[in-house]
Amino acid sequence: MYKEFGISANIEELAEKVENEIEPIYKKIEKISEYNSLKVLKAFQKYEISEMHFNQTTGYGYGDIGRDTCEKVFAEVLGAEDSLVRGQFISGTHALTVALFAFLRPGDTMLSITGKPYDTLDEVIGIVENKSSLKSFGINFEQIDLKENKFDYEAIEKVLNSKKIKLIEIQRSKGYSTRKSITINELEEVIKFIRKIDKDVIIMIDNCYCEFVSTKEPLEIGADVIVGSLIKNLGGGIAPNGAYIAGKKELINLAAERLTVPGEGREVGPSLGITKSILQGLFMAPSVVASSLKTTVFASRMLEKLGFDVEPKYDDERADIVQTINFNDENKLIKYCQGIQMGSPIDSNSIPEPWDMPGYTDKVIMAAGAFTQGSSIELSCDGPIRPPYTAFMQGGLTYEYGKLGVLKAIENMEQ
Repeated sequence: MYKEFGISANIEELAEKVENEIEPIYKKIEKISEYNSLKVLKAFQKYEISEMHFNQTTGYGYGDIGRDTCEKVFAEVLGAEDSLVRGQFISGTHALTVALFAFLRPGDTMLSITGKPYDTLDEVIGIVENKSSLKSFGINFEQIDLKENKFDYEAIEKVLNSKKIKLIEIQRSKGYSTRKSITINELEEVIKFIRKIDKDVIIMIDNCYCEFVSTKEPLEIGADVIVGSLIKNLGGGIAPNGAYIAGKKELINLAAERLTVPGEGREVGPSLGITKSILQGLFMAPSVVASSLKTTVFASRMLEKLGFDVEPKYDDERADIVQTINFNDENKLIKYCQGIQMGSPIDSNSIPEPWDMPGYTDKVIMAAGAFTQGSSIELSCDGPIRPPYTAFMQGGLTYEYGKLGVLKAIENMEQ
């Protein structure tokens, strides 16, 4: 079967050796998955989810019991006072944008302590000029870069003691940078540090790619609000679109009124039949995240064995489902991404090429033969065409499919 799939005997042999070596890591991932599965199951049972919650609403969406109960389930699972879980969110970036415009006012200052946020927020913040940006409304932005992949505590203290900061944004996943992602333990430490200096500042976490990677979520360790996409971890590969904002009730109310209409807020927004997919996706999410993590651990060790610089290493503590591989070669990056596409169930006959993608400063190659367009919990791989030519790989609905995709990518690159 491997031969028919175009996998050579030497790659197959290496894969078998690697799997035997990383088996103890898989066991740890499975234990985390079991814990998070219990957390989800308890929330479903607490709110007595039944078939009536799958009914759809249209129009204004008044009295949508399925939508409202779904948001209670998400809040319970994430350790939040409240949550906003909607298909009206186009993406994680959209949810982050809604949150920032909801919480910040003209004259306020937003501080990122993980360097520049993800590229798609450049025009939202005003790093790249846009007449609809936060900057155009008189909202200020400052950033503190990580120092050797750690929070710069000295710089954070200096800024917080010298001026009034309304909101601190922490992006846990690395985005298109070569820094390390932020683990839950590192996050807990910096939140405690911030609270000693300023107990009122809003601490907002971009939690994309990070849900269910550990047994804790940021709200459980002192964050005020978290934001994520449903075509990443928590959608479990089933939710067709959407995102969530979860945290303190007063903040969720502000976000709801920014998403819809002041005075109506969360009371409007029809489910249009998506609630079942969202709930089923959440139910599957612990297992799917575990499969994704196993896929990235496998890829990390395989590519390290082949001589490439990888981060995280296969046995490092993981903060998210993202695996980076530095190819230091434009052609190898392109060939690897094209191989991921070849190993996908959808559009496997398509050949991705670098292109000028909206929201990005460099050309980007993106491979994602996914059932849901742009889904990052399904096996995908992308990277900006700039040195050191780094691939950002994530996802895998099942480990078996994820492994096959990685093997196909390696074979295509090696050829």
